[in-house]
Amino acid sequence: MEREMEREMRDMNGLTEAEYMANYNPDNWRKPSVTADVVIVNELGEVLLVRRGGHPFIGLWAIPGGFSSYGERIEETAARELLEETNLSGISLRIIGVYSKPGRDPRDWTMTAAYLGRVHKSDVKPKAGDDAAKAAWWKIDPEMRTLRSEETLLHFEDLAFDHNDILDDVLKML
Repeated sequence: MEREMEREMRDMNGLTEAEYMANYNPDNWRKPSVTADVVIVNELGEVLLVRRGGHPFIGLWAIPGGFSSYGERIEETAARELLEETNLSGISLRIIGVYSKPGRDPRDWTMTAAYLGRVHKSDVKPKAGDDAAKAAWWKIDPEMRTLRSEETLLHFEDLAFDHNDILDDVLKML
């Protein structure tokens, strides 16, 4: 009953909700693309990264993630992208935050919901897939804000997109 009364109410232009919705055009406002990124850490203080196999940032290391599909919940995007890029599934994920800094993605206005998953290294076998050329564990040095894998040393700022900001927030959570 109350919902029916709301629909009959008129706004400052004299429109009911039904009239307003009939004239509403969502294309009047530019919208950001939405992505999900997934930080996976293990008990050894390592983070799982993927080497980008395509543009932008081809060849750089990044947190696994990608674009949300139409009608997909962002949590579903996170799980799907993790599976597609690393072959990992069934990992409990919790939100780290939402990142929307202008220019974070050179392709367009893009915002991401970043998630954190914790695993035991022996329980998972990451394998690169989709647009990831490689998947590897990187030891985190929080004080130096660096990552080490085999003989390679990366600074957080060497990561693609704004993934350094996401890792900084992960370190605050851990």
